Amino acid sequence: MRIAFICTEMSPVPSIRGGAIQIFIDGVAPYLSGKHDLTIFCIADPNQADREEVDGVTYIRIPRKKYVTGVAKELAKQHSTKQAYQVIHVFNRPENILKYKTATPSSNFIISCHNEMFRKERVSDEMGELSIRLVDKIMLISDYIGSTIVQRFPSAASKMHTIYSGVNLRRYKPIWQDSIQSERKKLRKKYGVNNKKVILFVGRLCKAKGTDILITAMKKVIQSHPNAVLVIVGSKSFRDHRVNDYVVNLRQLAESLGKNRVIFTNFVPPSEMPSLFLLGDIFVCSSQWQEPLARVHYEAMGAGLPIITTNRGGNAEIIRHNKNGIVLNDYSNPQAFADSISNLLSNPEKALKLAKAGRRFVEKDFGFEHVAKRLENLYLSIKDE
Repeated sequence: MRIAFICTEMSPVPSIRGGAIQIFIDGVAPYLSGKHDLTIFCIADPNQADREEVDGVTYIRIPRKKYVTGVAKELAKQHSTKQAYQVIHVFNRPENILKYKTATPSSNFIISCHNEMFRKERVSDEMGELSIRLVDKIMLISDYIGSTIVQRFPSAASKMHTIYSGVNLRRYKPIWQDSIQSERKKLRKKYGVNNKKVILFVGRLCKAKGTDILITAMKKVIQSHPNAVLVIVGSKSFRDHRVNDYVVNLRQLAESLGKNRVIFTNFVPPSEMPSLFLLGDIFVCSSQWQEPLARVHYEAMGAGLPIITTNRGGNAEIIRHNKNGIVLNDYSNPQAFADSISNLLSNPEKALKLAKAGRRFVEKDFGFEHVAKRLENLYLSIKDE
């Protein structure tokens, strides 16, 4: 089967600049390209060739300013030479479906939604309905995202399929594994957290992620657990070290806890992220917004960290309270975070039980090999209809 992925215009593939969609594509591509002819369209990057084939995957990279038009031209070229892609998977951009379908009308289309891409600010009523009619399937990364679509477009229901994301289990190793103890010890020494209990946060630094609430919670945690520290991995954006007023306020709030109680790593390149999870003893996702389903949950489970998350958006679809993590309903209350963190620090057996359940959870069904198989089945189901 000839398959094309059309990535968003935000970052290139492979994911040298980060991005959840780009990481998703990186994860499933090796499994799909082993059985199918796979082409990936993405934006051009000065550190990558405009066209190349790597490990059986063809990459076509187009400048951001003319990205949609450039992709459409490439699709039309393939269609005119009787080599149209059988399945074209468009990531997160329903507004572009019409242009792509016009370029290659014989191709089957899938749109995947990794965020609320069918909301009014993104797509008009007319374009939303048309996009839904033109695609054969709608892939969702959580049931929550599906619910936001059918509220506005009930006609989408029959085409929707939830396929959860996953993690590269070869890159994310559990913190109890013998082979990573040297690297874990070295990292903890680098960041000055030897002999500390590390509460780990990974993500963009913005109000929606609730980082300020987590720092406030640490004031309470430190009172009962003086050896606890909070390590915040990330920056204002996915790509650089820039700061804004919110980040400045976070640093001031952190300073009020005392020296080295909160450690900021700033921006970390995507290639280094699997190692950074080895710093932690507990992972906290403090999201306040309706999170589609943050991929850091898969990564934290892969790293063998007990997870505390919020009952927002799709997070609780894979984190089951007191089964493979802790889910907070009182998500805007720093005391709720403080109580849960302190509980795990005071009960290491419970923390380890949750961590091992999380690792088993991803090993069983959420490695990228599992995700790729579910995607392949979705593509094949189109041919069977």
